[in-house]
Amino acid sequence: MTIHWCGTGLSAIPGLRRLIDNGHKVTVWNRTVEKAREAVGDLTDEIRAFDMDTLAEAVAEGDVVVSMLPADHHVPLAKLCLQKGAHFVSSSYIAPEMRALNDEAKEKGLCLVNEVGLDPGIDHLMAHALMADYKASDAFDPANELSFISYCGGVPKNENPFRYKFSWSPLGVLKALRSPSRSIRDSAVFDVDRPWDAISSYTAPLPSPEDFEVYPNRDSIPFMAEYGFEADWPVRQFVRGTLRLNGWTDAWSDVFREIETLEGPEGDARLKEMSDQFWAENAYDEGEPDRVVLCVALSAEKDGKEVWHKTYVMDAWGDERGNAMARLVSVPVSLAIESVLQGKITPGVSAAPAEAPLVQGWLAEIQKLAQHMELVDHLG
Repeated sequence: MTIHWCGTGLSAIPGLRRLIDNGHKVTVWNRTVEKAREAVGDLTDEIRAFDMDTLAEAVAEGDVVVSMLPADHHVPLAKLCLQKGAHFVSSSYIAPEMRALNDEAKEKGLCLVNEVGLDPGIDHLMAHALMADYKASDAFDPANELSFISYCGGVPKNENPFRYKFSWSPLGVLKALRSPSRSIRDSAVFDVDRPWDAISSYTAPLPSPEDFEVYPNRDSIPFMAEYGFEADWPVRQFVRGTLRLNGWTDAWSDVFREIETLEGPEGDARLKEMSDQFWAENAYDEGEPDRVVLCVALSAEKDGKEVWHKTYVMDAWGDERGNAMARLVSVPVSLAIESVLQGKITPGVSAAPAEAPLVQGWLAEIQKLAQHMELVDHLG
């Protein structure tokens, strides 16, 4: 069985190298062969130019196709896997078009695994672990009022005036700022058109507690069922969001004001101009350390008193192993591939696993990637 790893961008390399080092049969596909050779040419000669037709000829039954390419490639590659009897893995969110392939994948006994990077990915594992811990505790009561937060952000290890640095094109970050979000706040649905309308402060329970700016992103509400929240449980807060350095709002205030005014093709062109400018002024320098902070917390109250409260907190930064973001995205992808090959993932379209043995096994491996990872018991 061959792993067909498509895409060798920055966030792909550590996991890809891990698979090759672990002795798996891997063929690397990239649009630019030379870039792939620079990344893994010291480990393998199995490097080919990415092309759907050529890939289709190479994929065999039982293989795994991995997409670390832009999101518009995921569904076509997953459909190719269904045709060829192969499995599929990506780190990206499950799009409706991917979800629609679930029945066919189940019928064919094939795994189409997504959301196994950092966020989404590691955050899901932490959420599943917290929920299992809470449900097994003496404090568990369906009548308890619950609060859940999941905040993740890549920030510069060495702080800069812009309060942010870019590992790749800023265009994706700028486009995300134009996206609405939906979460639960004060026991009600909280709809926000722009992130800067919902920025709040969060104190991460690091060894030295640290304040960050946070805001909700995307639609958090579907993840309530995914994490095991029952429909009749009282929920005061449920939010999945983004974490930024303190001072980010002020540093980006002019950006927010301009983004609000951009419309149509001219607006898209201006976004591209802004992206190019930010890349020139605020890209990471060669060897400069990035930093990733992830906090996932669940708390329960009974009669107004907190009866259970734990937080998974992770702090990782670039070191001699390279970029922290790349480690935390691609190594979980490699764990998912190995789990598929070992028959540990249920067929169908799925996100990061909820089963306790896989969750704990993956988290143990992920802990090695971070400089600090801890389960904080706030009442212990």
